[in-house]
Amino acid sequence: MNRKNGMMYAPTYEARPVVGPGEFTFAAIALDHGHIYGMCNGLVEAGAVLKWVYDPDEAKIKAFTAVYPGVRAARSAEEILEDPEVLLVAAAAIPSERAGLGLRVMAHGKDYFTDKTPFTSLAQLADVRIQAAETKRKYMTYFSERLHVESAVYAGHMVEQGAIGRVIQVIGMGPHRLNAASRPEWFFKRENYGGILCDIGSHQIEQFLFYAGCRDAKVLHSKVANYNNAAYPELEDFGDATLVGDNGATQYFRVDWFTPKGLGTWGDGRTIIMGTEGYIELRKYSDIARSDAGDNVYWVDGQGEHYEHVAGKVGYPFFGELILDCLQRSELAMTQEHVFKAAELCLIAQAQAINLTPGTLK
Repeated sequence: MNRKNGMMYAPTYEARPVVGPGEFTFAAIALDHGHIYGMCNGLVEAGAVLKWVYDPDEAKIKAFTAVYPGVRAARSAEEILEDPEVLLVAAAAIPSERAGLGLRVMAHGKDYFTDKTPFTSLAQLADVRIQAAETKRKYMTYFSERLHVESAVYAGHMVEQGAIGRVIQVIGMGPHRLNAASRPEWFFKRENYGGILCDIGSHQIEQFLFYAGCRDAKVLHSKVANYNNAAYPELEDFGDATLVGDNGATQYFRVDWFTPKGLGTWGDGRTIIMGTEGYIELRKYSDIARSDAGDNVYWVDGQGEHYEHVAGKVGYPFFGELILDCLQRSELAMTQEHVFKAAELCLIAQAQAINLTPGTLK
């Protein structure tokens, strides 16, 4: 786990296998984003066998095999795609290339697990919808800010159990540290990363749909800006949006690249879930000026005010559920429509956004 650099943030947990040795084999292709390590950690801890890795960059392969010494370096992506033992491919390609790789993976009869954001255009989403329906393969997405955060998992259990009544609003704050010098060139190109609401905004919209129990939503307002990074003119360092769900619940979220140097982690991610009978606040990665420990859950209900530090108490059930879904063709971890809807809404929010960059407003 890297607390300073969100691009290399890769949580680990104790092994909780849901399958026996050799029952579920997967591979990693495209190591462009460090989230691939978190994705692989979660699957391996749930009992999956990581057989192959492929990336054209030998330095990335060397670093990856140092972390996972049992993995074999493939000569090409095709060597992996043609291996009948491989049931799922995990990938963290450049965002604009994720859909294309997913189409290839599904065409070879394998399930696909991509880093967020899963798409950078509505056209890509449309193509993948067709391919997923025709092949019956999964196109899952690593929404790590919910799936790989124990406080977020814990809050999901609380909501499901009715701890705060019916959820009527979700507020999300997703600040990130830029670390510009360590970022690859593609990170600053709009065509490659898709825009801030499409990229890190996808975490926030996915959480809203999940916590509020929405099957659909409408983007009411959205805004983006490059306030302080003129050296990277295609970067959006700020974005926010307001949504309303099909059940009347609402969301406001803000994402940005303005984490100050003084913060001990890459971002002070927070979520506030308001219900008809109480509210929950998640301080995911830090409890500033109190503790550098993450996974802090605060809530208020009819009985009083509460706090619990849940790190090490909940785990990350998504990965085991995903493995079982691939084997059983079920939807325990996440429905395919949920993935597609979260992606669609972040693309719409991005397309509709008003640009507040100084000098652009009339």
